[in-house]
Amino acid sequence: MNKQKEPPKFLFYPILGIVIIYLIIIIMLITNLKVNSSAVQNTIGNLSSNDVFAHFLRAENHYFYQKGEEELFTLSDTSRIAIQIATNVKPTDARTFLGSELPGLRLYDTEIVVAGEGTDLTTLPHESAPPTEVLLQERKVAEEILKEREDHSNNEVVQENPPKNKTVYIYQTHSWESFLPLLKDADIPDEATSNDERANVIGLGQRMSENLINKGIGVVHDTTNMTQTLHEKGLRSTKAYAVSGDIVQEAVSNQKNDLNYFIDIHRDSARRSITTKKINGRDYARLYFVVGKEHKNYLENLETAKELHKELEKKYPGISRGVFLKSKSEGNGVYNQDISDKAMLVEIGGVDNNLNELDRTVDAFTDVFADYYWKSNEVKEVNGNG
Repeated sequence: MNKQKEPPKFLFYPILGIVIIYLIIIIMLITNLKVNSSAVQNTIGNLSSNDVFAHFLRAENHYFYQKGEEELFTLSDTSRIAIQIATNVKPTDARTFLGSELPGLRLYDTEIVVAGEGTDLTTLPHESAPPTEVLLQERKVAEEILKEREDHSNNEVVQENPPKNKTVYIYQTHSWESFLPLLKDADIPDEATSNDERANVIGLGQRMSENLINKGIGVVHDTTNMTQTLHEKGLRSTKAYAVSGDIVQEAVSNQKNDLNYFIDIHRDSARRSITTKKINGRDYARLYFVVGKEHKNYLENLETAKELHKELEKKYPGISRGVFLKSKSEGNGVYNQDISDKAMLVEIGGVDNNLNELDRTVDAFTDVFADYYWKSNEVKEVNGNG
């Protein structure tokens, strides 16, 4: 009696692999399992294409593999990535397990895309706009401090013939956000509000506008008093982004403009220890970027913010707290950033930062932004899009 020949073992594993893949596909179809695109994006977003290429090259040719080098992929990494993609649960982050169970934990859902120095779950930014009636209560400003700034500003050279082509739009959705050192008899973060544009974030926008014009970049700076505008429309402060969105849309529809970059300036509510950094012996107000993920083109805005963060850190190490991604559960979720792939929300300083620290940071930001702007335009011209 002849024995039946067993199939070659080298055929068993490929067939088993195909069967497993089909089983996974069937399970996904039956259970209607959906993969969260942000989970996939976060998983692959931090991988360098050069590192991935080198990893596979070393796998084929061990001459390129140096034992001292750290492996790009390990068994534990692969398991963690698979779990995160399949379930949208990050094993190293307790928020993904407890976010719906513990009251208030959703406040910490803000996603840290790029962490700056000292940035972690305990230093996440939060949005909290005071009621309009509180904002309407005028606070006295520190006139002597503001006078010094005005005297200094008068010595600044602003081009007599600014660029005709307006490509950058600067505005302040929460124009009332101010700083305690610029106000009289104000001691706690909730008191850092003012409708005096010399003492609130409009002043930062004015300095940024002048800096960019001096660098040959055409700017439109909106100085709308959002407190007054909301009051006139009978709206709460929570509707500020809807109002500023209308203002931005009107600017875009103006045929005289060729707006592409949109910068919304804010101020964080954190205290001095978090919002201040000494660089080369001088104190700077730290900044960070917020990107809204509730629109289809948010990844382009995210790349812009990441690039600016990287360039800022090269020239001013520690000045940036990082790049944060927010959905509707943690804020507005769009922040008018659906208007362009070069739209950004920049939080400059905190309630305790003074004018010198704020002005240094605005100057640092515009220095880096101008370089980024001109390099981007050079690329457009080379590609025939300029």
